[in-house]
Amino acid sequence: MIDGGDVTIVDVRAESEYREGHIPDAILIPESVIKERAQEDLPGKDRTIIVYCRSGVRSARAARALVELGYTRVYDIGGILDWPYQTVID
Repeated sequence: MIDGGDVTIVDVRAESEYREGHIPDAILIPESVIKERAQEDLPGKDRTIIVYCRSGVRSARAARALVELGYTRVYDIGGILDWPYQTVID
């Protein structure tokens, strides 16, 4: 899905965790502010959004919040601990 095209990857961890390594092209929107920042940072409620965190707990809450805000194509891939591919450090 990520390789296939027009998706937004959202890391919902804390900034310090994001800096330690994240999925390439992921944007940081901490779960604690996802409801406040979604409209501004995630335009297009029909766009595919992939959400992840460290272990899957925060990403599940963030995905639910996005669906409640009207986003229609939200996918929670759980935690980066289970991510088998490369991560990057900015």
